[in-house]
Amino acid sequence: MHKLIEKAKETHLLSKDELIELLCGDDTDTDLFAAADAVRRQYVGDGIHLRGLIEFSNFCRNDCCYCGLRRSNKIERYRIDEETIFKLAEHAACRMGLKTIVLQSGEDLYFDKEKMCRLIRRIKTLNTALTLSIGEKSLDEYQAYREAGADRFLLRIETTDQKLYGETNPGMSWEKRIECIVNLGRAGLEIGTGILVGLPEQTIESYADDILFFRQVNADMIGIGPFIPHPDTPLKNALGGSLKMALKVMALTRLLLPDINIPATTAMETLAPNGQLQALKAGANVIMPNVTLTQYRKHYELYPGKSTVGYTPDESLNAVKDKIASLGRFVAEDFGFHRRFQA
Repeated sequence: MHKLIEKAKETHLLSKDELIELLCGDDTDTDLFAAADAVRRQYVGDGIHLRGLIEFSNFCRNDCCYCGLRRSNKIERYRIDEETIFKLAEHAACRMGLKTIVLQSGEDLYFDKEKMCRLIRRIKTLNTALTLSIGEKSLDEYQAYREAGADRFLLRIETTDQKLYGETNPGMSWEKRIECIVNLGRAGLEIGTGILVGLPEQTIESYADDILFFRQVNADMIGIGPFIPHPDTPLKNALGGSLKMALKVMALTRLLLPDINIPATTAMETLAPNGQLQALKAGANVIMPNVTLTQYRKHYELYPGKSTVGYTPDESLNAVKDKIASLGRFVAEDFGFHRRFQA
C-alpha cells in the first residue's frame, strides 16, 4: 500500500486495480492524505482560491432522486433578478475581494442564452473570473457563454456507473451528460465535473472508474462531495456517504491529476464541523464562500443541514478566512486558472 501511494505521488499514474486497493484500505489513510497534500503543495502551492457562490435560481426541469431542488418537490421557488445578481457579484468582487464568481442554479430554462450572455458580459466588467454551473446545454450555448466571457463551467457527472446514473437521474441520458462535459472543452471553457460519494449501490470499482474518467476528459477542476440524503426525495432512507471515503476519492484524484483545482466542498463541512479543514489537508485548494443573500439560501437546499444557511455573505467569508489562517495557509491573489489556461 505504501508503495502504491509513493507510485501515485511520483508518477501520477495508477491502474483501476491499484486505485481499488487504496480505496479499500484503511491503515494507510493518513499517508494517503499526506501524499495528496504534498502533491497539492508542489503543483498549486499553499494559496487557497476563494470563489464567491451565487445560487441565483432554484427552479429545475430535472427530477434527480437525490436532489432537494428536484422538479417534483413542493418547495418555495425563487429567481434572483439580473440586477440583483450583478449587485451580489459586484459586492463579492469589489468589496470582498473575491477573484472568481460562481453562478449556480437548477436547470432553469428561464435563463436562456441571451439572458445568460448579457449577465456574463456585465459581470466580466468587474475584472473577475467567472464559473457557470447551470446544467446541460448545447455546444452552441457553451460557445456563446465562452465568447461572452465565461471562463469555467461545472457539470458534475455524479457517477460514471451508467446503470446507477440512469436509476438516480430519471429522464436523463448518461451519454448526453458525457457529451456535454466533452463539449465544455470544445467550447474553450475550463472543464469542471465531479461526483457524489455514497449513492445507494455505488461501488469502490465505480469510484476508481470515476477517477480515471476525470483524467480521460482532461478535467481542470473536480468537485467531490458525500451524498447526504434529503428527506423529500426518493432516496430519503438511504444511508448516505461517509466523509472518509469522500476524502479518499478526493486525495487519489489529486494524486492522479496533480495540478487541477479541487474544492473543499460544503457537503464535507455539513457531515463534520471540520470537514473542509480535513479536505484542505488532503489535497483541496479551493473554497467557495456563499455570497447569496441570506433570504434565498434556505430555499437552495440540495441536501439538508447545509452549513452556510443563516450566514450573511461577509460572515461566510470571515468564517472561511479563519479556517485558512488556522492551517497557516493564505488566500490566493490570482484568478486560479488551471495552468493550461494561464496566459
